[in-house]
Amino acid sequence: MERKYVTAPIYRIFDYDKAIEFYIDWLGFKIDWESRHEENAPIYMQVSKDNIILHLSEHHGDATPGSKTHIETQDVERLHKELIEKKYRHNKPGLEKSAWNSLWFEVIDPFGNKLVFNQQLAG
Repeated sequence: MERKYVTAPIYRIFDYDKAIEFYIDWLGFKIDWESRHEENAPIYMQVSKDNIILHLSEHHGDATPGSKTHIETQDVERLHKELIEKKYRHNKPGLEKSAWNSLWFEVIDPFGNKLVFNQQLAG
């Protein structure tokens, strides 16, 4: 039996509403599930988009703000255009060509966490 593994980075967040505005409203992720032990407790949640799965946590000690995740994609230009057209006031990523022959852009969430979307070019 072949084992399948899924990686889900944990990003530290500090404000539920700002996380929703960034990850759901702008980036287009969906909420898979949320866990909160009681009404005023920190939230722990999973969001996903296509094959990307992230865990977002308000729990102290779960992750370090300022983390970075590299996401390989086949349609970085389309994704970049889609995000720019949404006119999110806190992020206007530029599309860049790397020295290692890829197109990429980086977005930074309201808590300092970074997501790098990269597409390796042929040749």
